[in-house]
Parts: sequence; structure tokens; C-alpha cells
Amino acid sequence: MRTVQQSATRNFTYPDLTHGTKAWPTEAIAIATKQPISDESLRITRALQTTLDTEELLETFYKEIKKLISYTGLSYSNIPQGIEYTVGKIAPHACTYHLVIAGESLGELSFTRRKKFTDQETMIIEYLMCSLVYPLRNALMYKHALQMALKDPLTGVNNRVAMDSTLQREVELANRYGTPLSLIALDVDYFKRINDTYGHATGDCVLKAVAAAAVSSIRSTDIIFRFGGEEFIILLSNTAEEGALCLAERIRQRIQAAKYICNEAMIAATASLGVACLGKGENIHSLFSRADQALYRAKSEGRDCVRLG
Repeated sequence: MRTVQQSATRNFTYPDLTHGTKAWPTEAIAIATKQPISDESLRITRALQTTLDTEELLETFYKEIKKLISYTGLSYSNIPQGIEYTVGKIAPHACTYHLVIAGESLGELSFTRRKKFTDQETMIIEYLMCSLVYPLRNALMYKHALQMALKDPLTGVNNRVAMDSTLQREVELANRYGTPLSLIALDVDYFKRINDTYGHATGDCVLKAVAAAAVSSIRSTDIIFRFGGEEFIILLSNTAEEGALCLAERIRQRIQAAKYICNEAMIAATASLGVACLGKGENIHSLFSRADQALYRAKSEGRDCVRLG
């Protein structure tokens, strides 16, 4: 096992340096870069302002800093946004920073190489990170906005806009490479009765809980969408009939077994599910139609069951 040195995470709060001083290492940077500081800072800032893609931004920063400081790898982690990105090669010695701007956390950034960073080098790194924080915050805000545009605000699952583009893409890929693809249509049973009896606020609570139960049942490769109202669509890539039916039954059982306590009311909820598997050369409309027909057959045959289309 290798011992990683310099691995303690430091706070980098813009515009203050972690060394507790605002005295920028201007002479050190000028000597290291053989350029006026303003020129280097402006060059890096301009390079970082050319993209709002987080990975492209970090790769650009990696390349620009590498011109000034010798290091082998850069890694970035932002757990709330689900970002884990590494460029270059991770090495034994690391300088890791928790980036903060205006009280907002931007994640953690690590620089690594095979030998220890000097104090002068860490001061230069910290100075140059000031060129990164605002472009990084803009990229994160843009990424979050895109994600929110594709999410259902009530349940937190993907919305219909995301569904339309994703289904089309996955059907085309499955047809091109001959891989299995399945679709599950899910509808909450007697949902109108829940709304009429307990009110729409309670109905919304039940929808959120059912969506959570379904999400907890699917695999990381499966994608769930809210199609509208109380209906959800689940896309199962690389999954044939047997696996799709098994997963649909697991979802049904999980929803049935869950306890739904909304606005101090204990509510029973079940769901009907229809399953369809992509046929050779079949298009998205035909696949969706068969899943929908199977769903309505499940509802007409007693609800709280799974049917294959």
C-alpha cells in the first residue's frame, strides 16, 4: 500500500489564500512563468471562459496549470452533483482543496504527482485557482439547470421531455447493435379515489412515495420517467423479457408492501404494470403502445399485477 502524503484537504475560500494571507506570490509566479502575472492570469481566465461543460473546463485548467507547475494528475469531486472526474495520472503526493465561494461549496480539487509539492508551488497553485472558481461555479450552475429542466419537480424522477429523447436514442441503439430493450408502464391504482378522499396534497405525497419505492427497486442502469399524472415509464436497457418481468414484479411488490403515511393518514397504494420488449426492427411508438396495452390489461384484470404486451 502506498502512503499518500500532503493529502489533508485545505479550504480554498475565494479570494483568500489558505495560508491565511492575501499576499499573492507575485514574484514567485513571475519567476516560474517568465511572464507578467497579469498576462498568465488573463490567459488562463480566457481559456476557461470558452466552455460551460464541467469536464472540458477541468481538462483545460489541467493543461493550462501544467504549463506552469509540474504535476501528473488532477481530480475533481462534487458529490451533490454526482461528479467524479480525473484527468492525467494519480500519483502518491496530493494537494487537495475544498473550494468555497461566497459560502457556496464547489467541491474538492486535487493536484497529484510523484514528489512532494513545495510551499512555493502550493502558493502558485492557490493563486491560479482564483482563475477557476467563477468559471467552475458557472459550469456547475449550468449543469444543474440542465438537470432540473429534465426532472419532474414533484417526484424528482426524469420528466417527459427527458423520456422522449432517451427512449428514441435507446431504441435506435438496441436496433443497431441487436441488444435487448424493455419498457415498463406503471400506473398507480385508484389514484383518483385517493385524491377525492384525502385531497390533492395527500395525492402528491402518495405519488412521491410510490416513485421513491419504484426507484429503490430498479437497477442503476434502469431509468424511470414520470409520463404524466399517476403514470410512470421505466426503461430497461440490455434487458430481455424474463428480466423485465422479474423487475416489474419486484417493483409491484415493493409498492404494495410500503407504508404510505401522508398528512397523518395511512394510505394503501398498489400499482398495475405493463411490460413490452423491443422486437427486431420495432420502433419506439410500437414498443410504447404494447407496454401501454399491457398496462391497461393489468388494470382490467384486477389491478395490482403485471402483464406482458
